Amino acid sequence: MKKMTCKQLGGACDKVFHANTFEEMAQISKNHGTEMFQQKDEAHLKAMNAMQELMHTPDAMHEWFENKKKEFNALPEEQ
Repeated sequence: MKKMTCKQLGGACDKVFHANTFEEMAQISKNHGTEMFQQKDEAHLKAMNAMQELMHTPDAMHEWFENKKKEFNALPEEQ
């Protein structure tokens, strides 16, 4: 099990997520983002807009995703 924060994943807060795989981590982060969007959380909406800008350039989005995956894989396993 590894942990990352919302901010580490491009978000806006220090909420900690725990997952066994990067794919799980990405889904947890996405679910959190959806919740914050529904709550109209201003800081998260700003972070989401920045992510949407990345999505306009597929290569940039792919590079961002791969870098986050490498960051996740380099994290130590929690005890």
